Amino acid sequence: MASDTSENLLFREADIALRMYRPEQLDVVTRHLGDMPLGMFGAIEYLDQRGRPTNLDQLLNEHDLIGYDQDESLIRGMRDPGVPAERGWFSTRCDDNVVNWKLVQAGCGIGFSHTYTGLRDEMVEQVLPEVPIAALPVWLTAHQAMRQTPRIRRVRDMLADGIKAFVS
Repeated sequence: MASDTSENLLFREADIALRMYRPEQLDVVTRHLGDMPLGMFGAIEYLDQRGRPTNLDQLLNEHDLIGYDQDESLIRGMRDPGVPAERGWFSTRCDDNVVNWKLVQAGCGIGFSHTYTGLRDEMVEQVLPEVPIAALPVWLTAHQAMRQTPRIRRVRDMLADGIKAFVS
């Protein structure tokens, strides 16, 4: 079952997890698969109507931003390279990644996605690619006791191979 929540591997709420942070639980085995680059994107229709921002000030003052509500990973990812992001920047907030992307596609504002998805979506256009956003680390994690279970090992290896196209 796919989920955006961080299930507890120790309590066997999940067998395998892809995490966008380094797991710190004891008795889990982790493998860093790479880092997923992020970018800002807006629907072409939205950008045609509102204009394409040429700098961060214009983005903040003339555009609606879509971001997370409770999850502060995006804010931290912008602050790490020096962008003074804050929760109030986002006029629309939602912690569901799929809903966030649908809001971007629908023209509700400028939002964030990994560049692999954004650059391949014909409905959107990347804006301000020069604005630094820290990439998301991708960690493959499993409970140590499940690590050598054949079905778990096969799925883990398949996920590791499949994720290669999305990370750098």
